[in-house]
Amino acid sequence: MSTDRRPEVLTHKTPRVAAARRLMTRAGRREVGAFLAEGVQPVREALRAAERVREIFATATAAERHPELLRSAAEQGVTVSRITDRAGELLSETVTPQGVVAVCDTVEVPLYRALPGSARLVAVLAGTSDPGNAGTVIRTADAAGADAVVLTGDTVDVHNGKCVRASTGSVFHITVARAAGVSEAAEACRRVGLRVIAADGAASTDLRTLQRDGTLAEPVAWVFGNEAHGLDSAALAAADTAARVPIYGGAESLNLASAAAVCLYASAMAAPPSR
Repeated sequence: MSTDRRPEVLTHKTPRVAAARRLMTRAGRREVGAFLAEGVQPVREALRAAERVREIFATATAAERHPELLRSAAEQGVTVSRITDRAGELLSETVTPQGVVAVCDTVEVPLYRALPGSARLVAVLAGTSDPGNAGTVIRTADAAGADAVVLTGDTVDVHNGKCVRASTGSVFHITVARAAGVSEAAEACRRVGLRVIAADGAASTDLRTLQRDGTLAEPVAWVFGNEAHGLDSAALAAADTAARVPIYGGAESLNLASAAAVCLYASAMAAPPSR
C-alpha cells in the first residue's frame, strides 16, 4: 500500500484557481468581495491582518523558499493550496512571478468608519489613474502615520494588483475608504475637524508658508489629483486652501507620488502622529 501523501497540486484549470483568476478583474472582485495579493511581502502583510486571508496558492518553488510563510498561514487556519508553475504564472501580473498569491477579503470600509474624530492626517486621491502611483501614496501615507486614505470618483481601484504590490502590504495596515467625489470626502473630513488642503502646483501658497503659520501642525486632509492634469476646478473649490511644493531646481514639477510624500511628511513632522 502506498504511503505517499504528497499534497494535491492544482492546475490552472482547477475551479478554485479559475475563480481566483477572475479576481484579476474589477468586476470579478466586486462580485465576490475578494482580491489577490501577489508576492511574498504583500502575502506576509495580509497574514498579519487578522482574518483577512481566505486561501493561499503557492508553487513548489515558493513553498521551498518561504516555508515560514506557509507555516504561518497553516497556523492561522488558512488553506494553503499547491499549484503548478503554469497556474502561478496565470495568477500573476508580473514578469517574474514569486509563485505565491493570497485570496483576501476586500479592504475598503465605509467613509464614516474611516474618519474617527481623533483623525489628524488623511490622504485623499482624486482621479489618480495609475495604480502604481496610488499604491505608492498608500504606502507613504502608512509610513507617515496617516489615519486613512480616501479614494474618490474615478480613482483607480485599491484592489488592483499593481496598486496592492506598490503598497507593499500597506493596504492591510491603513484604513482605506471610497467617496463619490472630492466634495463628499472634503465634507466628511471637515466634520471631524480636518482642514482640507489641495496639493496644487499652481497655488500661490507653498508649504513653507503653511509651516510658518502652524497650519501643518493642525489636523489636515491632503487632496492629490490626477498624474497628468492635477486637480480640476471642482476639486480645488472643495478644499479649504491650496498649496504647492516649492521647486528649487530646474525641474518643472514633482510627480504625484513624490509630491504626496513631501506633503504628508511635512504634516507628520509638524505634528507627529500617535499611531
